[in-house]
Amino acid sequence: MRSHTRVHTRGSGQAGRAVALVADVLALVIALWILLYLLEANQGNGLVDFIHDAASWLAGWSYDLFTFSREWVQVVVGYGTAAVTYIVIGHAVAGWLYRR
Repeated sequence: MRSHTRVHTRGSGQAGRAVALVADVLALVIALWILLYLLEANQGNGLVDFIHDAASWLAGWSYDLFTFSREWVQVVVGYGTAAVTYIVIGHAVAGWLYRR
């Protein structure tokens, strides 16, 4: 029975790491878009366009949550809210899986 518990714990730990990794990657994509925006990256570039599209999809629920008169603040807060949420929730779920 003890070996079964170890397997279950190991599986939960691996699942926790996977959830944390996914949350980090999602937040990284959003943070990369914020950085590219602030650095005024060429939005005609294919990679910049891809990152923008991915970040816009990931942050679609949070982008217009607050409105600001300055566009750069809107981008940082709108996208940043999503990035922080993914990290907080993702790592909370990962921690829960680690403890299982």
